[in-house]
Amino acid sequence: MRQATVTRNTLETQITVSVNLDGSGQSKFDTGVPFFEHMLDQIARHGLIDLDIKAVGDLHIDAHHTVEDVGITLGQAFAKAVGDKKGIRRYGHAYVPLDEALSRVVVDLSGRPCLEYECEYTRAVIGGFDVDLFGEFFRGFVNHAAISLHIDNLKGKNAHHQAETIFKALGRALRMAVEHDERMAGITPSTKGTLVG
Repeated sequence: MRQATVTRNTLETQITVSVNLDGSGQSKFDTGVPFFEHMLDQIARHGLIDLDIKAVGDLHIDAHHTVEDVGITLGQAFAKAVGDKKGIRRYGHAYVPLDEALSRVVVDLSGRPCLEYECEYTRAVIGGFDVDLFGEFFRGFVNHAAISLHIDNLKGKNAHHQAETIFKALGRALRMAVEHDERMAGITPSTKGTLVG
């Protein structure tokens, strides 16, 4: 089982993330940010990744530090759990619709952080959550998981649907990328022979 637990403590947040990449989509969240937890649950359910995330942050200011630092800590735990990447598919992609909304997510477990994120939300706040913070989460995750992540919301009129299709597609794409490829057993899926840095 590819599992990892990472704890990250700063003056702004105290966060512990546990990840099981070979899970069944079970999740447990305690972040104090309900809509964010609803989105994290999409990653778990659709990625078949078990997630346990506890965060105590300076929510009396706003959710910025909590959301960003969960992204950082989740990225660190993901990188630790995925290990040397031998025998995995490396690449993953998914298109996910939800009614009128449609998003595409493509991921490469390349060892090089890169985020391309395109979504024009139809409103700025969903369930009390500032949609600008999604970008902070994705950047934190990408930079510390060391992956290339392309996110495109292709259609959408309902901001909740836009966000949900993105997170469901992210879960599906990660699930594909971390899957074992029988034809690549024991082999690093790179002509360089490494997917680190």
